[in-house]
Amino acid sequence: MQIQILDDFDLDKIISCGQCFRAKSLDDGWFRFVSRDHVLYIKKEEAGEFSISCTDMEWKEIWTPYFDLNRSYKDIYYEEQEKHDFVRKAMDCGRGIRILRQDPWEMLITFIISQRKNIPAISKSVEALAEKYGHPIETEQEILYSFPTPGEMESASAEELQKCGLGYRIPYICDAIRKVTSGALNLEAIAEYDDDKLFEALQTVHGVGKKVANCICLFGYGRMARVPVDVWISRAVEEDCGGEDPFLLFEKSAGIIQQYIFYYMKNRSDSVK
Repeated sequence: MQIQILDDFDLDKIISCGQCFRAKSLDDGWFRFVSRDHVLYIKKEEAGEFSISCTDMEWKEIWTPYFDLNRSYKDIYYEEQEKHDFVRKAMDCGRGIRILRQDPWEMLITFIISQRKNIPAISKSVEALAEKYGHPIETEQEILYSFPTPGEMESASAEELQKCGLGYRIPYICDAIRKVTSGALNLEAIAEYDDDKLFEALQTVHGVGKKVANCICLFGYGRMARVPVDVWISRAVEEDCGGEDPFLLFEKSAGIIQQYIFYYMKNRSDSVK
């Protein structure tokens, strides 16, 4: 099936900007995304034209919200890029990034895993969890495994989790499983909270600090004002913004701006190695 996407949309940048760890670049220009039990294969054919593997209904119901396609990132670029010189450079570099709306449970576990791990190592651990505890999803191209639900992980032992390369994060993941399966943390109910209350609720899980909680808010709940601060963002603020917080200028789009800056800083660092 063919679709049009006329907004900023760059598949390479989307999968390499540190927000998702199961998306993959395949042969011949195809990309694969997995969201719960849904798998999408997508390929850019020409400007604004894409081939996709799913039905029109699935595209509209699953993947349009997943890629945040009801929001104009072009408008955000033109509205925000004059506010700050450094941010404009980052936006120019990162145009095409979109904030993906991912499963909150997957984001909770994934960003607990992400602490002190690089992106390839995170992806390896996430895939190991899927293969160990998830259920198979068969496509015309391959058999994949879903990211496991809380119920599928309920009986996971520390010894089994250790084999997935989770190290010191195992107690954090076990606490997340206990809290969610017991109902102490209802990931659907807290979606109704305002940003600050949601942020605090997520930090009731052992090992979830401010950065991880903000990642879950942004990538799992679509809270575009939340700004995860890692080493790249801290470095940008100190070295490129003179210690002044640039995100105060962007309010409800601050999380999107953060992602442009993260991508810019990481790619600038890679280019000088």
